[in-house]
This record gives sequence, C-alpha cells and structure tokens, in this order.
Amino acid sequence: MLLRYLTFAAIFAWPAAAQDVADMAPRDGWVVAATPKPFDALVEQTRASAQVGGLAVVTVAGPTGAAAGRGIDIPGNRIIGLFNNDFAVRILRLSTAAMIEAPIRVYVTENTDGTATLSYKLPSAVLAPYVTEAPALSDIAEELDAAFAAVAQAATQ
Repeated sequence: MLLRYLTFAAIFAWPAAAQDVADMAPRDGWVVAATPKPFDALVEQTRASAQVGGLAVVTVAGPTGAAAGRGIDIPGNRIIGLFNNDFAVRILRLSTAAMIEAPIRVYVTENTDGTATLSYKLPSAVLAPYVTEAPALSDIAEELDAAFAAVAQAATQ
C-alpha cells in the first residue's frame, strides 16, 4: 500500500517539479555562455554564425513550438546540429562508431529573466570515448573545439 502511495505521489509531483527548472548551469565538458540576447535572437544568430566556424546547420529541433500547440507553455528550447562533410569523411576514415555523434549540437535555452544561453558539449568530450580506438580523432576533436568556439563567439557577441 505504501509503495502504491509513493508511486502515485511521485507521478503527480513530477510535473510540478519539472516546471521549476533553473537556467542552464555550467558543467564538466561543456561550454555554457549566458547572453543578454532574447531567445529567438540567439537562435537566429547561432544559425547564422555556423559558417564562421566552417560548419553548416544540419538539424534543428526543439519542443517549445509543439508544446505550445498542445497548450503547454515552456521556456524556449532549441537544439541546433552543426557539422560539415569534411569532418564527416575524416572521422569515418578513423572510426565508423564515432560518426554516431554527428552532428554535434549546440543548445539554446531561454532563461527565467527572458535572456538566452548558448551551451554545447565540447566536441573533444563528445569524441573522447572513441579516441582509444582511433587516436587521430583527438586532432579532429581539437579542430572541432576551435570551430565551435568560433561559432559561439560570433553568436554571443
């Protein structure tokens, strides 16, 4: 009986707790750059800045619009996948498994004060699990770190 009560309480408590999410916090292996820009402006500037790093926008996804269509209001949330064919070919020559990580994503989130944050996992952290089987991936990961830093710099200034 107690287990049923706890399960019931957890199910109904979860949505309330899930809506009380803080702004994106720094974490190991990530770059987290809070900006004064509003969400939509940071999304557009990030997409436009991909070319600064020699990358292209490959994917765009986010739950905000679909949630609004269901009558649910959540903060702006957009995932933008960035990559290019040169990196893809070079990675595939070294590790078929590592290509599961492409495109590498940046994450634009709306903060509680109406500003937005640009975050991403460092490509070197994303590719690290594959370096033991293909040590040359670390060189490509460093190039990708620099490319993503250039995108982030251009998008957030």
